[in-house]
Amino acid sequence: MKRGAGHGGARQRWSARLAFVSAAGAGVLLLCVAGLRGLGLLAVGAAGLAAAAAAAWWALTRRGVVRGIALVLAAAAPAAVLVSYVAARLLWLVLACLGLWALAAVAGWAALRADTAPGTAPGRPVPPPAHACLLMNPRSGGGKAGRFRLREKAEALGAEVVLLGPGGSGDAAALARAALARGADLLGAAGGDGTQALVAGVAAEHGVPFLVVPAGTRNHFALDLGLDREDPSRSLEALTDGVELRVDLGRVGGRVFVNNASFGAYAEVVRSPAYRDDKAGTLMRLLPGVLTHRHGPRLTVAAGSVTVDGPQAVLVSNNPYRVGDRAGLGRRDRLDGGVLGLVSVKVDSAVEAADLLRGRYAPGLVTLAAREVVVGADRPEVRVGVDGEALTLPAPVRCVSEPGALRVRVPRHRPGVPAARPRLDWRRLWGLAFAPGRGLPAVGGPAGEG
Repeated sequence: MKRGAGHGGARQRWSARLAFVSAAGAGVLLLCVAGLRGLGLLAVGAAGLAAAAAAAWWALTRRGVVRGIALVLAAAAPAAVLVSYVAARLLWLVLACLGLWALAAVAGWAALRADTAPGTAPGRPVPPPAHACLLMNPRSGGGKAGRFRLREKAEALGAEVVLLGPGGSGDAAALARAALARGADLLGAAGGDGTQALVAGVAAEHGVPFLVVPAGTRNHFALDLGLDREDPSRSLEALTDGVELRVDLGRVGGRVFVNNASFGAYAEVVRSPAYRDDKAGTLMRLLPGVLTHRHGPRLTVAAGSVTVDGPQAVLVSNNPYRVGDRAGLGRRDRLDGGVLGLVSVKVDSAVEAADLLRGRYAPGLVTLAAREVVVGADRPEVRVGVDGEALTLPAPVRCVSEPGALRVRVPRHRPGVPAARPRLDWRRLWGLAFAPGRGLPAVGGPAGEG
């Protein structure tokens, strides 16, 4: 064993022991100070959270006076819990126990975390393109293209730059095809995820590589490729020192998506003409009807052997998003798994809304991976949000994964995808902390490697 690996194993072992000591300390402190009242404290806290979740559901599904009362209750429930702790003179105890549990979680994650750096596939070295064409949306991301001088830098590297007109991403596909007709051997897009998806679809159709320049607001696709979203000009390094990756694409009703397609509440709300000017007001006005099935279609979702009837929200993603890691929500660990991710939420009562506090174990929450997802409706058309673009498609809508459909050109040196935070597996932690001569194999390699 290498010396560095031995020191790393010792650090992991002591982190695992600290996790157990901190967790046990929280339990001992609670029992020693509060005795059986400690169980009451836990029950009061759980009841307060459940009441707040139920009240939030009423606030979202009711209007007028009922909504006002529900909002007050949603704020009053946790406040009442704190007041009860103060009255019992045990608030300090609750805070101390929470601190010990937080320390246990942090130490446990540190022990289970892989020693390797945040991962990004290395890619295949490729020569520079002969005729690269970059489609650029100058308005995207609040004008990122201008702030980072993307046009000047791309042209200095020999790329042809085509600016998108006032229609934004609407004419991106046509302009990409025109660039191919002029002899382009690489297509790029500098803009948001909607623009990226349209140009990526043309690149995949013609088998040419695709360059992602994250000049939009969020750029989740660039994040999962390990690109630098803070300085989009760094992606242009792929024109001279690039490597190539093969990644999947999703397709919904014939339309390509690089991130996700959403159905239900979100798609119905963003489709409203008033949403752009008054997001909060439109949301509160339309959600009651959408969540209680009085407005919009009633959906059904089928993926493999799983069928969900009447979900209010459905998200189909190009490879699954992380689950069980709230710090990593909205991220995908890989883009070449050849599957779609499905997240479906069905809540029909305040009790079911409170039950969502169980997270992935809640019966109203379905998360899975599948090659195909079919979303049906009780109406001939259904609204869909495709990488942030609002569309209306004929029902049923078929979503499929296209494995390895897209060649992506990325810089050789890039930040990488942040490593996933591991699930707290106390059995593994026990083996690491106390089993003599045992450690954890590195993630991604066989046991004992390194």
